[in-house]
Amino acid sequence: MDLTTSYLGLELKSPVVASASPLNRHLDNLKRLADCGAGAVVLPSVFEEQIEREQEILDALIDHGAESFGEALSYFPPQTAYAFDTSHHLSLIEQAAQALDIPVIASLNGVSDSGWLDYARDIEKAGAAAIELNIFLVPSDLTMSGRDVEARYIEVVESVASAVKLPISVKLGPYFSAPGHMAGELVSAGASGLVLFNRFYEPDIDPATLTIQPSLELSHAYEMRLPLLWIGVLAGRTEASLAATTGVNSAEDVVKYLLAGADVVMTTSALLRNGVDHMRDLVDGLTGWLKSRGLSSPGEIRGRMSHSNIADPLAYERANYIKVLQEYTT
Repeated sequence: MDLTTSYLGLELKSPVVASASPLNRHLDNLKRLADCGAGAVVLPSVFEEQIEREQEILDALIDHGAESFGEALSYFPPQTAYAFDTSHHLSLIEQAAQALDIPVIASLNGVSDSGWLDYARDIEKAGAAAIELNIFLVPSDLTMSGRDVEARYIEVVESVASAVKLPISVKLGPYFSAPGHMAGELVSAGASGLVLFNRFYEPDIDPATLTIQPSLELSHAYEMRLPLLWIGVLAGRTEASLAATTGVNSAEDVVKYLLAGADVVMTTSALLRNGVDHMRDLVDGLTGWLKSRGLSSPGEIRGRMSHSNIADPLAYERANYIKVLQEYTT
């Protein structure tokens, strides 16, 4: 069985990828994921705010010692005392790139084109094989139009693409008015791949304490429907590599995304629920599914059920909505 897959111009040994999660901040876990058949690993995101905060602290320390003797500048606290230690993260990239025989993808989360993008160059120097831009922008400014939001995404992609030579993927949410058009805009801006879709973690309200509470819900299989739709619509109609994410818990879920046209299938929640070794279950399950049907590679099923390849493409469109409503029985 040949599970080899191409993603972002990189050759992967399988189409199942461990997406960014707390598990992936530990080198031992990354090694186990590779041993279990992961095609690539995405490291946890570094946030624009973290990078800028570290720089603010460093600038303050330097300014504070500006009137002191030169040797006093050697008494800075170690970086472990900073709000975020970028050197530790870069070290993880470097160690993982050297230790693993699969691509290590770094993740950057930001919404501006300011100086934090210099960090993208540091990521490249550390040995990352690609960068995943995890853009999360809540347009709470009520004067900000949909086109303004799209322009911000495009600016970020253009800025990072101009800063590094690495392939860039963009992990985007489903809330654009025309996701297909936006996909084309991002590719034109320099994206080599699209990750569909980002699950934004909305806050909750505690009525007892009247406080905003962070809320993290692991994904479930039923959440596959929306990314499955847009993977199917985009497959074969964009130059970008397509990564599916959200709701991947079983090998069957991996198969569904591949049938829709995904180049790779990413998972986080299943690994958090079941442990790192669940990666082997996903890869072995995919292999077993293909073998049981006399198939020798994922390429033989990739996109078979995409919008471009099915006999009735209206199944992806409004006609299917009408059909579902008409056929529903109580």
